[in-house]
Amino acid sequence: MSAAQSRPLLDVLTLEQPEQLKALGHPLRLRVLETLGAGSDEHLTNRELANKLGVDPGHLHFHVRMLLKAGLIELAEGGQGREKPYRAVARTVRVAPELLASGFTSDLRAAMLEEVQRGWGEHGSAGTFRAAQITSRLRPERALELITELAERARELEEPGVEPLIITTVFHPPTNG
Repeated sequence: MSAAQSRPLLDVLTLEQPEQLKALGHPLRLRVLETLGAGSDEHLTNRELANKLGVDPGHLHFHVRMLLKAGLIELAEGGQGREKPYRAVARTVRVAPELLASGFTSDLRAAMLEEVQRGWGEHGSAGTFRAAQITSRLRPERALELITELAERARELEEPGVEPLIITTVFHPPTNG
């Protein structure tokens, strides 16, 4: 049994290294991580990932290697020849507060915004893109607890065989606009 198969999927991986954050600085890598982290036993080869995401396997290979090098995914048991399966190391990835404050997050922010914009463009006219914005008087710590509760509840409600949804949550103080 490989180390990946004997080690259970983590609930949360907290990123503490700038290199890990940089690995998430591309929308395709975020999609790979979301796809592999969608199920506790989800493991896919580069070719299977490429088919699922609708991209060229050669182009995807570079991005998969970056995630592997950053320790965000790992090799899973099985595969034949050059087609080795990968799996996420955790269901949820968080960025350590110190790293968020460091300024290394610009690539990740850009990738997340691009994913939201692409979702709006592809699904907005079909009515399958939903968004909500509220203003609430909460301490930042409580808002983070709410986001964590949402992520945990979404995992509890997951149904096998249902296509995944991307749920993006953010909070910030009001802007001066």
